[in-house]
Amino acid sequence: MGRTYPPTAPYQVSQAKITEFAVAIGDGDNPAYQGPGAIAPPTFAAVLSAAAWNAIFTDPDLDLALSRTVHVDQRFEFIRPLRPGDDVRAQLTIDNVRARGSMALITFSVKLTTTDGEDVAVATSTLMHQEAK
Repeated sequence: MGRTYPPTAPYQVSQAKITEFAVAIGDGDNPAYQGPGAIAPPTFAAVLSAAAWNAIFTDPDLDLALSRTVHVDQRFEFIRPLRPGDDVRAQLTIDNVRARGSMALITFSVKLTTTDGEDVAVATSTLMHQEAK
């Protein structure tokens, strides 16, 4: 608990990626995601936060494997919407670990911040992980 990993490389939010994501979730006609003043769908933050997950799956001290993991919870707290042109970094912190036999519930937060230092959102996830046998 409390371990914080280095931020990801910047990801530039583009109108094309917003449109692609909106279509993929079945909301491609939503005017909020098009034209001047467009914003990203709220769950677009998952794309950015998932990039930070690599840190925990490559940490040899944790011995986590995606194949032994179930994603059980996801929450987002927004300071403001993501917009085209935002350059965003994602930084993961392990918030809580609860061991239950051979299973562990791992809760972590991913803070999304622009390269200019503006906080945008926090994505909080809980994973259930099975120990290797």
